[in-house]
Amino acid sequence: MNRIVFAVVACGMLAAPLLGQSSPATVYAESFRNGPTRVTEDSFELKLTPENASYQQSIKDAQGKDRYVLTVIPQMPGGDDKITSWAVTLRDLRHSIYGNLLLAEQEASDEAKNNLWRLDPNQFAPVPIRARRIMKVEAFYVVIQVKALHCTPLDSPYLDSMTVQFTIGNSDPRASH
Repeated sequence: MNRIVFAVVACGMLAAPLLGQSSPATVYAESFRNGPTRVTEDSFELKLTPENASYQQSIKDAQGKDRYVLTVIPQMPGGDDKITSWAVTLRDLRHSIYGNLLLAEQEASDEAKNNLWRLDPNQFAPVPIRARRIMKVEAFYVVIQVKALHCTPLDSPYLDSMTVQFTIGNSDPRASH
């Protein structure tokens, strides 16, 4: 009898954290940059660390030509040498004047739709760190989702690592989710 009670209590303890969990929020926005450009679809996951803090990848258009560059760089405010967040940029190689295409508006704002590019675990950040971020740029979509992160110590604002999944595609990912 004691084994049954123990098994029920153990299962309850293991299942309890799952009851409060829900799928991460999705934040959708459309870039200020509109147009007909489609891309060669791609999906990849990055493990960012202080030793491997930056990343850059070319994004090809539908004809297979380099058209955009996706860059991930650490943010170390105040001249600090410790990472507090990462910034993701998408730039058009043909029209560099536009800057980061992962903005809904070219003017800075604190609105969530204008901050999908900021991977900031701060509880007051405009976009929750675990949110699924979907940005429509021209005729394609960039999906960014933080899968894991770690700070040392745990209550510190300094990041040891962050695992981020990227999906670049031509169909609206909201329809398949």
